[in-house]
Amino acid sequence: MGRLLAVAVFACVSLAANCAPSPADGAARTTTDETLRFTIREGDILNAFYRQGPIAAHLLLSSGRQPRALVAFPAGNSGVGLWFAPTSAPVEWRLRGEPRGITRRDPQGRILRGIEAEVETNASRLVPREAVLGSVRVLRDYQVLGTRPDAVATKPQVKSRSLRWARPRLDGAPGYALSVEVLAGEIAHESVKQQNSSIAITAPRNRPLRLRITALTGETPLTPLSSSQLLTEAAANDTRSRDALTFLSYQEKFLAGSWRFDTYFGRDTLMSMRLLLPALAPEAAEAGLGSVLERLNADGEVAHEEDIGEFAVLRHRQEGGTGDAPVYDYNMIDDDFMLAPVAASYLLDHPQGRTRAVAFLARKTGTGEHFGDALARNFAWVTAAAAPFTREQKANHLIALKSGKNTGQWRDSQDGLAGGRYPYDVNAVLVPAALSSIARLRAAGLLKPYLMPQQDNTLANADQSASVWLRAAPPLFVFEINAKRARSAVSDYAKAQGVDPASALASLPKGALQFNAIAIDAKARAIPVLHSDDGFDLLFLDPPAPALERSVQALMRPFPAGLMTDIGLLVANPAYADAHIQSLLGRNAYHGTVVWAWQQAVLAAGLDRQLQRNDLPETTRARLTDARTRLWSAIEAAHDVRTSELWSWSYADGRYRVEPFGQRGGDQDESNAAQLWSTVFLALKPPAPR
Repeated sequence: MGRLLAVAVFACVSLAANCAPSPADGAARTTTDETLRFTIREGDILNAFYRQGPIAAHLLLSSGRQPRALVAFPAGNSGVGLWFAPTSAPVEWRLRGEPRGITRRDPQGRILRGIEAEVETNASRLVPREAVLGSVRVLRDYQVLGTRPDAVATKPQVKSRSLRWARPRLDGAPGYALSVEVLAGEIAHESVKQQNSSIAITAPRNRPLRLRITALTGETPLTPLSSSQLLTEAAANDTRSRDALTFLSYQEKFLAGSWRFDTYFGRDTLMSMRLLLPALAPEAAEAGLGSVLERLNADGEVAHEEDIGEFAVLRHRQEGGTGDAPVYDYNMIDDDFMLAPVAASYLLDHPQGRTRAVAFLARKTGTGEHFGDALARNFAWVTAAAAPFTREQKANHLIALKSGKNTGQWRDSQDGLAGGRYPYDVNAVLVPAALSSIARLRAAGLLKPYLMPQQDNTLANADQSASVWLRAAPPLFVFEINAKRARSAVSDYAKAQGVDPASALASLPKGALQFNAIAIDAKARAIPVLHSDDGFDLLFLDPPAPALERSVQALMRPFPAGLMTDIGLLVANPAYADAHIQSLLGRNAYHGTVVWAWQQAVLAAGLDRQLQRNDLPETTRARLTDARTRLWSAIEAAHDVRTSELWSWSYADGRYRVEPFGQRGGDQDESNAAQLWSTVFLALKPPAPR
């Protein structure tokens, strides 16, 4: 998700001409007074969520030796956080009661909204190190890098029993406030130069330290989707997943995850919509698709992420401008090719989507453009981008990462593709899937009122182009290693990772091992990293039986021969690569040998889809059925972290164990407790017991 970029590193963007997209024409905005409260504890982190009407907030309390208290708001992707100095003994936070929504006014009489929560801790002494107020993007960078722009620095107001940080937004708009009131304990003034502070909060003798935390934002609130607008009766009865999805769902947009991504992300929205469609209410599906169409650029590319609120103010100032118009990032390449397959799934394959398709396409964006026109613009862009490879099937005509960028698809940490330039998922799956979907939608006539003659001519060859890509692109990614080298690689990597290699070695074929490389590099060489993106094949395409079996077997072999562990499907396995690549993609890496919930969902949904085909041999169907059973066994083994963004693992006594990502030394980042595309299991059903 472009997750690891510092504030100072700015990607190529498009500056919106106006403010954030207005509600689309025909999309009625209603309010809901439904109150949502729930908590999630993962390792050392306690997460408490609250939403009612215009107030939505996520309180995060980090225990351990580096305590912090942080509140993130979907309004403006804003937040406030207080980091404490490291402690000699582990700190444990506890909530006293539930957070409650509050409204206050700033010195100018403007409304601030937020929450108030009482907490207690076993710490005898806490030293505030830094409070950061403003954009979640700034808080994210402070968490990872320990830096923040000087412009957002805020000094505390110290009283006898409270600390308060408050300031307006940088452009003078309503801003942010954080206060800590000591209910049991006291505020002491000390000389602790090494911790850059002269303030300490100390506990009363023989009693826990008790505090009241108040967090407020002045950013414009979002409009919640009500329960009836979100899910149908087909959704699974999983309270935690329902709560997480509800917190992240709004009429204006879906949020990618909390606390770190409390705003729109194009890829996350599209993939979540696709996987949730069997249980998603049409109002929610159209809110998601509409939010993507609202943010297309002039060429038809999908916006990956948006800078809004104070982060937009910072961006404009950095570039010599003013204002707070959203800044959209179009550096990703995969989401451009996701829109057509997801749109076709809803407008052509979804029963309610078919009946609402004409009205949906006739709706207008905030700038007055019909949704149908916006969709046609994307389709024309996709078809034109695919044309060079359609004409001449050479590796350098594939869809590459944008010039100067190391990221461009969902593995968007700097080393996620291990130096690759042409990603497997984009070229072997998403491009042909997009072209096929464009051909279907054109044939259905839904876009006829919106296609200009030149666009229609461009789209007329989409089906033929899809056939070329399906035939010629996948073979470019096939990597083969002989049996001796494969066994040696698995043995060596298993030893390095401290895992038993027996089952992995037993699963290897007697002959050469083949699998699809994660990407091709600039010299057209396949990068030998085994990966989970084969799941996209099963979800979007109909591979021939031999290719289908090869993909499924590669994924389902026990790690480190394949990707399967007791606690989930890993998203990468560098066992067959060189030592340098192995060092980039370990279990501490954001896109390394870790488990992402949504990638398991992609494979689970893909296996279901393939098993609905009637053209597969029984032997292939048997392998798919076995793979589905084994996959769901691993999914259910990690039930306690099911809504998390990702998790890592440890290994002892012959078993893998879940380890929350980001809570151990060396982890690149941390994991959200509520991630949009980790809730998609609400629309998936495990296989019936045999």
